[in-house]
Amino acid sequence: MADQKEKAVLAYSGGLDTSCCIKWLQENKGVDVIAVVGDVGQEHEGLEKIKQKALKSGALDCLVVDMRETFAKEYLAKALAANAMYENKYPLVSALSRPLISKHLVDAAHKFGAKYIAHGCTGKGNDQVRFESSITMLDPDIEILAPVREWELKTRPEEMEWAQAHGIEVPTTKKSPYSIDDNLWGRAIECGVLEDPWTEPPADIYTMTSDPMQAPDQPEYVELTFARGLPYMINGDQKSFLGIIYALNEIAGKHGYGRIDMIENRLVGVKSRECYEVPAGLALIQAHKALEDLVLEREVLHYKLGMEQAWATAVYNGQWFSPLKEAIDAFMASTQRCLSGTVRLKFYKGSCTVVGRKSAYSLYDYALATYDKDDAFDHTAAKGFIKLQTLSGKTWASNRRQEGAPAELFDAEKQQGPLKKGKYEDVTPLGKQVVAEAEAVLA
Repeated sequence: MADQKEKAVLAYSGGLDTSCCIKWLQENKGVDVIAVVGDVGQEHEGLEKIKQKALKSGALDCLVVDMRETFAKEYLAKALAANAMYENKYPLVSALSRPLISKHLVDAAHKFGAKYIAHGCTGKGNDQVRFESSITMLDPDIEILAPVREWELKTRPEEMEWAQAHGIEVPTTKKSPYSIDDNLWGRAIECGVLEDPWTEPPADIYTMTSDPMQAPDQPEYVELTFARGLPYMINGDQKSFLGIIYALNEIAGKHGYGRIDMIENRLVGVKSRECYEVPAGLALIQAHKALEDLVLEREVLHYKLGMEQAWATAVYNGQWFSPLKEAIDAFMASTQRCLSGTVRLKFYKGSCTVVGRKSAYSLYDYALATYDKDDAFDHTAAKGFIKLQTLSGKTWASNRRQEGAPAELFDAEKQQGPLKKGKYEDVTPLGKQVVAEAEAVLA
């Protein structure tokens, strides 16, 4: 029909922002809205209840998608292979779920013939970039709408008044002062008193982890068995990767492990104080690293450290579907081919310690490592090795000393003998000129 409205697919959470987005898009953009609700393991009030809320708020339809198994197999598995830690601290809780949700948004747009995809992100956070970058890379022709960046509703009370005026259900309980985002991998907590980086996080922000001081007085040991880089067994019980994440969240959380309090450098240029709970994620990364230490060849292991940071930065910046991240994934997959074995973890009062590791592919050779009588290392080879290892540096040092180079290592004020300031008897003419010019500049 000629008067048929265009459609917009909306990433819907059931909260106040996205509930207002439905009606706002209808009124201000003249579109019909299809809501997409994704279960990535977050706390929720019931997916069917959220669907009914979307329909009651005016959505034409609402798709409810259980994404947990895919999230674990295709997203968290890649994060574990990369030991993903943005700025070497943050295991990418929110950044990992956004591309998966974006993929389902694009799929829904294709299914319903929607011209637009909309989200409820603010103009200040990272998630707007992650959603829009992912959507653009999956389908460059889809147009993106961001109501929260456009509307004049600047505060939550203003949003609630607008919602009530438009017949939208609003919360009847007092809202938490914190902004929370959570999924299988963990929880991200910000806002409220946490905006003061000097303030200790209040106890009420944590739900996945016990207070370490109140955690059990006895340690708990957990054995994780890996094949090709992924755990498939916990304490002898075979489980899916998803099942292991749930089990380890329970164990690590009980012992108060998995809390992070950090100053984070956001993609949009803002420093933000962020608190996280990632009990299973941090424990799995620690175990995975321990197995890699045992199995990966030295040069591969050292090179992989830089690649891990590049991977984490790319994903943090919304580049999940980028060619760079895809290429790094291929490298990571290569390193995981023989990453099989068992790692033993010890949880106690907020800590997680690797206390054992073994693998058929271990490169640890007892005969080479021991200092006992079984030592098979060739000590006589060390002298020649050191001579060649230091040859380049020795050549450099000899040249610079001969020429009287004005370097900190050969500071004329600190030298004794022929290189002392003002004494150039043993220095070549060119060396004298270099030193004189340097002293003139420094003067």
